[in-house]
Amino acid sequence: MRTLADAASIDSAPALEAARLSKRYSRGVWALRGIDIALPAGAIIGLVGPNAAGKSTLIRTWVGFERPTSGMVRVDGFDPFRQRHEVIQRLAYISQRTPLYRQLTVGEHVEFARSLRPGFDDGFAYTRLDAVGIPHRASAGEVSGGQAAQLALTIALATRARIILLDEPLASLDPLARREFLTALRLAVRTQGLTALLSSHIVTDVEQVADRIVVLGVGRKLLDESVEAVVKNHAIARDGVASPSGTSEVAAITDSSGQPIRVLRTQGSLGDLETARVEDVVMAYLAAGRTDRLT
Repeated sequence: MRTLADAASIDSAPALEAARLSKRYSRGVWALRGIDIALPAGAIIGLVGPNAAGKSTLIRTWVGFERPTSGMVRVDGFDPFRQRHEVIQRLAYISQRTPLYRQLTVGEHVEFARSLRPGFDDGFAYTRLDAVGIPHRASAGEVSGGQAAQLALTIALATRARIILLDEPLASLDPLARREFLTALRLAVRTQGLTALLSSHIVTDVEQVADRIVVLGVGRKLLDESVEAVVKNHAIARDGVASPSGTSEVAAITDSSGQPIRVLRTQGSLGDLETARVEDVVMAYLAAGRTDRLT
């Protein structure tokens, strides 16, 4: 039986946590190495990194699909391997490929989810599908990519899980569908008090909605800060501008217009430096952390 002390500990736990997490696949290839993360509840966290950075592996350890080689993970304070039932009740997961069955209708997807998940709110699901204009009788193979993504998000929200993990859900969507998906996600998190981890290699998409940014590069954590802190703690220096004392260079890169810049970590006044853009800061950390493989 869980004591009051145990309950208080769970309630104050990070929504998602990893400590000294490492994952090695066959032939000695490390997907993750020494990851420490504690992500707060009630926020949208952007998980950013290039392909093969370890984003999907990290998410799959929280889901319980990948067992760590060393270290541990927790979901709302629970171990996804030893306390599977508790984690499943708290978690919804949207994989890289929208998990739909082409031969089933939209309505049949809702009924299938309801049969598998106790507490599934089918009334909410149907109401939301009507609001976004997705017909219940259409087959999954007939709907657009944006509608398929909205259906997957609707099912995830209707589970009433408190934590939603989204692994590259925007990769195949056009710009309008991406914006609509992100708007719906942000509204759900804000109105329902959810926690969402959104994985993407498109920084500008994540930047639109995220409260916090975690950057992975070839299996290592390179940056983990609130969006506010990312902007506050970094600045841009262009050619001819010296790096003031109290700053350290993250990396030299080119900005979105192709101009060379230096991204600096700062303390205090910017002086002649420019305010950093989140995208430039992320790119600088990725450049600084680039390596062929983990050893």
